[in-house]
Amino acid sequence: MQDQTAPITSVNLTHKDLTTLKPKGEYYAAVDLGSNSFHLVVVHVIDGNVQVVSRVKQKVRLAAGLDASNYLDELAMERGWQCLATFADRLKTIPAENIKIVATATLRLATNAHDFVVKAESILSKKLLIISGEEEAAEIYRGVAYTSTTSGNTLVIDIGGASTEVIVGRDMQPLHLHSFNMGCVTYMQHYFVDGIINQQHFANAIAAAKEQIDTHAHAFKCFDWQQALGASGTPQAITDILMHKGIRDEIKLNYLYTLREQCIAAAHIDHLAIDGLAESRRIIFPSGLAILIALFESLAINTMNIAGGALREGIIYGMLDNQPLSDRRAQTIYSCILKFHIDEEQAVAVTYTAMHMFNQISDKLKVSSFDGKNMLYTAAMLHEIGLHIEFKNQHLHGGYILKHSDLAGYTKLQKQCIADLVSYHRGDIPRDALNDYPAEVKENLMQLLKILRIAVVLNIKRTQDKHIAQIAYVNINDEAFEQFWQLDINQDWLNENKLVATELANETWILHKAKQTLKLNKV
Repeated sequence: MQDQTAPITSVNLTHKDLTTLKPKGEYYAAVDLGSNSFHLVVVHVIDGNVQVVSRVKQKVRLAAGLDASNYLDELAMERGWQCLATFADRLKTIPAENIKIVATATLRLATNAHDFVVKAESILSKKLLIISGEEEAAEIYRGVAYTSTTSGNTLVIDIGGASTEVIVGRDMQPLHLHSFNMGCVTYMQHYFVDGIINQQHFANAIAAAKEQIDTHAHAFKCFDWQQALGASGTPQAITDILMHKGIRDEIKLNYLYTLREQCIAAAHIDHLAIDGLAESRRIIFPSGLAILIALFESLAINTMNIAGGALREGIIYGMLDNQPLSDRRAQTIYSCILKFHIDEEQAVAVTYTAMHMFNQISDKLKVSSFDGKNMLYTAAMLHEIGLHIEFKNQHLHGGYILKHSDLAGYTKLQKQCIADLVSYHRGDIPRDALNDYPAEVKENLMQLLKILRIAVVLNIKRTQDKHIAQIAYVNINDEAFEQFWQLDINQDWLNENKLVATELANETWILHKAKQTLKLNKV
């Protein structure tokens, strides 16, 4: 018999070995019995790296089964039990101690919740926990904080089917939270009766939401948050609509007003058709939109980004308190370096050069909430992520990989910006590059792109030449910063690095075609 402890090499690896190797790490699962949808997420944890391996979501609309006395009807419970039967099959292979199942607003409200829970626990062969609104809010914040790196005080909003959680937190700690008894399923039933959508119904829904929110608004506003994040649901649906329209921007109140008018124009939920809106969210979209408008107006929210996680992720990370998961972005970058065989020394060299350049122009960049320095850092570290596929179109492969990867620690807009920086870091810059972004974001991205491209050229010999760090990188014409840059570079060093000199000359021509000026000043 083959020695199972002997190391397996490319010489003695057999088909039998491939089918009998034991997987490393552990599997964890979280089940969230929400008021609109039931969710199951399964992750594989190896050396602190959390990889989602399975997501299952089913529209159960449990809250639709609540009557005026909060009695949950049999039909709604049956929909829930059928869904859990499919979840139970997936949970069989996961250790019981690595599974957590929670229920939220509808089962908090239901007077006959016990009837549902007893049968649900029998189906799952696991304990089901009905958590309070405050517990739900805390778990949501944990899920957001672990998957979307926060900057200073952060406002987090999660609009569920029967409740809406609002939290202000800093780093990993929630500072103030509240669970409101309003949700997209319950508001659809109460304020858009028989599916009729009109101005008055929207006004009534928004007024009802604001009546609840305004009582607590001051307590949230006093924390003076630096960013607002929406945790899935309605904010995600709106982002999908904007992306479908080619708008790569944060959620803003004027977008919400435009979508409200589109809903009103439809007149009835059966006729509501908005490009980019998933069919599964159509029925509850107007009510979720009304609640989000109320939150924007009452809390004076200017812009909102999409968080990387919510309740399910909070439950998962709550079970992983002993895992080294504190720096999500660093972990994401390191995981990509390993997974895609990136030359780490070259990545560090390019990043080192890029950061020196960025520090010289950072005060010239227009104010933006998308955190340009961290995005440039990430793009520089991962700019060769597509090289393992092939050389010629590595930048295009890299942009595609990043666009479709789950980058923990980054918002959806940040991930798109990083992907585009990598897509355009070499070769010609297309005439319509970055045109889908708002003007301010586009201008900032173009400057980050120029830094990245120059940093790549200066390190093209892959020698990690320490003399590069001594170059006085950029002198800027303040009156035409976006278009005109002067690169001061040592003549002797350039004479010794003719390949770099040639590539820099080529770069000036490429930037000229993109209506950007790069002047080489040899000193």
